[in-house]
Amino acid sequence: MRFEHVLVVGAGQMGGGIAQVVAASGRRVSLLDAAPGAVERGLETMHKSLTRLAEKGGPDPDEVLARVEPVDDLVPAELMVEAVVEDAAVKEDVFRRADELFPQEAILASNTSSIPIGSLAAATSRPDRVIGMHFFNPVPLLQLVEIVRGRETSDETAEAITELARELGKTPAVANDFPGFVSNRILMPFINEAVQALEEGVAEAEAIDTIAKLGFNHPLGPLALADLIGLDTCVAIMEVLRDGLGEERYAPRPLLRELVAAGKLGRKTGEGFYTY
Repeated sequence: MRFEHVLVVGAGQMGGGIAQVVAASGRRVSLLDAAPGAVERGLETMHKSLTRLAEKGGPDPDEVLARVEPVDDLVPAELMVEAVVEDAAVKEDVFRRADELFPQEAILASNTSSIPIGSLAAATSRPDRVIGMHFFNPVPLLQLVEIVRGRETSDETAEAITELARELGKTPAVANDFPGFVSNRILMPFINEAVQALEEGVAEAEAIDTIAKLGFNHPLGPLALADLIGLDTCVAIMEVLRDGLGEERYAPRPLLRELVAAGKLGRKTGEGFYTY
């Protein structure tokens, strides 16, 4: 399955990056976001990213962007990749509406980092054609795509999406549908423990991140990474882990909740654990 036409729902950090890599692979992309001005901002970010990549031998930015069409509502395609806010009810509504509109053979994928694929599949009449396609930020640069199989996801669907990830220049890794999948089941406790160390005065934020970067050979420390992901997104994922696994050790630390309540969400608001 070639997927010549892909609908990307959500034009933020993740959705815009997904649209970029799909268009760069030669495919036609329809880009939708309900927030006023979001698609325009997404296209501007894509142009900046493509310009930087072109300086290193990447594709022509104008040619790639010519394959991205802004749309005002869901349009039928061979594949949908949903990348809206990490809220189960919002995502389920997108899947419900797409299921009614898309051809029966089309695949519906989610970029969710924690919400069960089974709950999204249950909102459709095609659970065998629903799958997780979890990209990592920044999408144009990071290689991993976590392919998440729901209980009813067919082998055909999993194979088609795994092959698409390879065609996008990514490295797919398949996980089953458990809370947090693999990536966030490991990452979020790491971030949460770093937040607790900061709360308890074990070290300042810069020292915690420096120790993680140099000691564990990570490109970013856990607090800087949380700022990049978005502290509100981290809280949402931790709550899914806590509720899904039934263990309070996954609950977000108070400092993390305080920052989110204050609107300090990380890079996207200009302040989180650091100021940007």
